[in-house]
Amino acid sequence: MDTLAERLSAYATALQYRDLPAEVTQQAKRLIIDTLGCALGGYSSEPSKIARDLAAAFGAGRERATIIGSGQPSSPDLAAFVNGVMMRYLDYNDGYTSAVSGHPSDNIAAVLASAEAAGADGSRVIAATVLAYELYCRFSDGVDILPFDHATVDCIASSLASAYLFGLPPAQMAQALSLGITPNLALHQPRIAVLSHWKACAAANACRNSVFAAMLAARGLTGPALVFEGAEGYFNAVTKGLLELAPFGGAGRPFKIMECSVKRFPLGQYSQTVIQAVLEVREKLPDVRDIAEVHIRTLKKAITIMAGEPEKWCPTTRETADHSMVYTTGVALMYGSVHQRHFGDEYLHNAELLDLVSRVKVSVSEEANRRAPEAMLCDVEVVTKSGKRYSSEVAYHKGHYKNPMSDSEVEAKFRSLTHDLLSPGQTDRLLNRLWRLEEAKDVGEIMRLTVV
Repeated sequence: MDTLAERLSAYATALQYRDLPAEVTQQAKRLIIDTLGCALGGYSSEPSKIARDLAAAFGAGRERATIIGSGQPSSPDLAAFVNGVMMRYLDYNDGYTSAVSGHPSDNIAAVLASAEAAGADGSRVIAATVLAYELYCRFSDGVDILPFDHATVDCIASSLASAYLFGLPPAQMAQALSLGITPNLALHQPRIAVLSHWKACAAANACRNSVFAAMLAARGLTGPALVFEGAEGYFNAVTKGLLELAPFGGAGRPFKIMECSVKRFPLGQYSQTVIQAVLEVREKLPDVRDIAEVHIRTLKKAITIMAGEPEKWCPTTRETADHSMVYTTGVALMYGSVHQRHFGDEYLHNAELLDLVSRVKVSVSEEANRRAPEAMLCDVEVVTKSGKRYSSEVAYHKGHYKNPMSDSEVEAKFRSLTHDLLSPGQTDRLLNRLWRLEEAKDVGEIMRLTVV
């Protein structure tokens, strides 16, 4: 029987850096730079500190990888976990919208840790990144996996990317997939109601488990047969039916990495167009203190995720706040921007801000539903106390793949995230190496340039 795990492994084995179009390799580098910037931006967060403390307790053996920021060596699986937490914490890394929406760049944590441990060069890191994106996005296109979390898709992408970097033959790649998927089906509960630290950890844990699975497979450990097609395998347990995947990128077919978007603001991807529209309206307002009501019309899925619960109007945690389109709308109107600092306690408990948030109303736009997931159409209207109305409509936020940031804008975002951690000279050296990643012989040298 030709299983899906075998077909995926065969595809991965055949994928080579030299066969990637130039625009695909450039996009991979852009997203790696963006993701490393997000990781450094999240370096000081409480979950990142906890994860680093855990990793330090285990040290590193013969196979080792570097933790971003601290530079401490650890086991590849724990390095993937720690780095993944940092990449995800700010909710500033990339986005992909489909049946399953998420952040393909989460898998870069597994790519970098596996590459360093395996001694892979920069060109192979780029190819593995493209591979991880291809798997994540193709699986995301196929089915709504609720009540499972999108970390169950990360397990697939990261397991195969890690196995690819460790140079496993197809048969062992298939075993790595089985070992990465079987024990790691994550619930979606951490994404609803009051959000906790685990929001930043779920994908990171999938990366940790995936790297560990590849290391086990490399040593000959086997996983369950028919992990996808079996009577109690992934199809029956998670997707509730056979998943038909579209043809993968290569041989003239487009790669999915080209459909991924960079975030302009440190908040949930379904609020990116909302906040851009809000800021455009703010420029027209004579006085933000004169706001009577704010009306947001956007797609149903965005409202369900970003404004579907009472907690979104009065968030008590940073994680809930950055996943609230109504809270971030209030922040954007009051302060003219949305920055990492706006999720601190002084803002979460600001009575004037919360009063403004209470005036935000949301409703479903059928036009936005029709255009999703290709666009995230949002219409924002602000009504003043005198009855005047100001509005703006945004379908593709700056950074969306149909309205992309330039390389210089991606670099500017990176610099803003590293400003308080790295010197200008350190940042210059790191960016120079990342833009020329395909020339790197030792990925570990680049990772050590991130030390704060």
